[in-house]
Amino acid sequence: ILAAEDDAEIARAGTVSQAWPECRFAVGVHPHHAHLFGADPAAAAAKVAERLDRLPSARAVGEIGLDYHYDFSPREVQHAVFRVQVQLARSRDLPIVIHTREAEDDTLRILQEEGGAALRGVFHCFTGDEAAAGRALATGFYLSIPGVVTFPKAESLRAAAAVAPADRLLVETDSPYLAPVPFRGKRNEPAHVAHVVDTLAAARGVTAGEVGAQTDRNFDALFRP
Repeated sequence: ILAAEDDAEIARAGTVSQAWPECRFAVGVHPHHAHLFGADPAAAAAKVAERLDRLPSARAVGEIGLDYHYDFSPREVQHAVFRVQVQLARSRDLPIVIHTREAEDDTLRILQEEGGAALRGVFHCFTGDEAAAGRALATGFYLSIPGVVTFPKAESLRAAAAVAPADRLLVETDSPYLAPVPFRGKRNEPAHVAHVVDTLAAARGVTAGEVGAQTDRNFDALFRP
């Protein structure tokens, strides 16, 4: 699944969909850009709704959430824009792709306040430990494991991924960022997800084929048809 946030990306998404019909898209206002709707948060949901309608291969609202690491948008604006997009996703019965960084408490609180068990989605680029995984999984959402899991110092993430329920795991690259070992420092790309699968399989004591098959099923359950 790919994220398409602005009109130019929506146009490119249409081209990609024609070339690779198996691709699916998430449409949303990232917390970095929430400030663009600071005067009228409801306009963010209206814009996302209009873009969803223009992109037949869109299957989710995202990336949306909170980012307290960079704080490119005021936190109260991030909260408001996040809420209206969660409400939109719930109204359309669409999954949510969550971006949360150094904001887990508020992210989980807002999800609970805006629907709780009625919501579904995935914590994109999950890099937490077992405790954080447990809190995220308690929402019923999936965890998407990125290339960070291959990093030598990511023992706590590998430990969390090793014990998470198999039917709640996804894999990703977050291209062009966070390239896995052995591509650290280079541009990431979708093909590198194989290294994420290999590392996840080793942590769980299963084969890469088993991880691939299970995460394919999980993806289909969340984002298809």
